[in-house]
Amino acid sequence: SPKSSQDLKVLVSEFRLQSQIFRHRYFLLVSTKLEACFASEHHLSLALHYYICSVYFLLILKMNGEELTEQETALYDRQIRVWGVDAQRRLSKSHIFVSGLKGTAVEFCKNIVLAGVGSLALNDDNPVTGEALAANFLIPFDENMGGGGSLAELCCDSLKDFNPMVHVSVEKGDLSNFGVDFFEKFDVVVISCCSLAAKKSVNEKCRKLSKRVAFYTVDCRDSCGEIFVDLHNYSYAKKKADETVQCQLQYPSFEEAIAIPWRSLPRRVAKLYFAMRERFEDVERRRPGETSIADLPSVMKLRNELCLAHSLNESQIPDSLLERLVVSTKEFPPVSAVLGGILGQEVIKAISGKGDPLKNFFFFDAVDGKGVIEDIS
Repeated sequence: SPKSSQDLKVLVSEFRLQSQIFRHRYFLLVSTKLEACFASEHHLSLALHYYICSVYFLLILKMNGEELTEQETALYDRQIRVWGVDAQRRLSKSHIFVSGLKGTAVEFCKNIVLAGVGSLALNDDNPVTGEALAANFLIPFDENMGGGGSLAELCCDSLKDFNPMVHVSVEKGDLSNFGVDFFEKFDVVVISCCSLAAKKSVNEKCRKLSKRVAFYTVDCRDSCGEIFVDLHNYSYAKKKADETVQCQLQYPSFEEAIAIPWRSLPRRVAKLYFAMRERFEDVERRRPGETSIADLPSVMKLRNELCLAHSLNESQIPDSLLERLVVSTKEFPPVSAVLGGILGQEVIKAISGKGDPLKNFFFFDAVDGKGVIEDIS
């Protein structure tokens, strides 16, 4: 135990040497703070506290072999200052799966790759089309439509350039054909541009696993968008006043969340929740987004039937909102950027275990510029 600042300086020199060996800027910063405490003998006990805590953390890293590399520390230096070394280490060890690579999904992929996840697997065997080129900025403009590989392959090549330290790969095959064991190797599953049945199926498979796999769906139509989150039984840390408290949330599955009787919901639930629950494409056995102005009368008829069955006033699903969702099925890039940013933020929260997570729906409408969180459980 050091008896004076001189004794502590000797220990700090040893600590600085160890921190250089492990190449952690965090420890170099702490050792600098330690030396600043030597200005006054009054700060000796504070300096000793810094030293003991930091050396303990250093030993834990050494035993677990989980320290960030010098390259990772240098590349992610700024974000480490925001959410800390522990959160960045968790990110670097996480594995993400994304299926359905339209505008919103690729915005998310870009954000999460730049954040520094361990790996990202892409799934979308569709060829490049004019619509995809309009919304997906990861597709090179010089690619010939239909002749340059699948959307997943082209996006994979582009994402590797964003951050070479993230392993980006392609998973070929139909989403519905992946079994339960397939999803076990991932920590987060994000699906987009798929049928209602596919969302239910993938969510159910993730829930059957022994470990927690965070599940997200994201959809964007014209100027409207929706994010759904299922973190199962989720624990996280939250700062309250001067202390950190542990919180716990229980999430319903996607099937449970959309099966809740409308009459039991609060009166001021977002209109987009009801509008996005339209099952016209599933009833007509169409792919997501395969609607036009000619379908509007049939969609409104289905809306009336649903409102009658759920004892809901039809004004909760306005004609103007339905028309936008039915006619303008393409993604609006600015809205994709908003949704992709929110989704990236939520996934980082789920991986790091820090901050209040979204529960369990997020809706955005560019017409009024509002984002609304709805807890439907």
